[in-house]
Amino acid sequence: MSVIGDRRSREQKAKQEREKELAKVTIKKEDLELIMTEMEISRAAAERSLREHMGNVVEALITLTN
Repeated sequence: MSVIGDRRSREQKAKQEREKELAKVTIKKEDLELIMTEMEISRAAAERSLREHMGNVVEALITLTN
């Protein structure tokens, strides 16, 4: 059971570190609004996509359309 617990704690820590990295990425309000209106998705989903693509609106849109 400790192996499973250790694995979960490592996964949780990695997830927290990833979230911290994504929070550091700056995104433009215009890009966020563009994705929200064009793709008809929530603000949170648009923001997440932009942050995952380091603020690059073109890459975020390509990923969302595929």
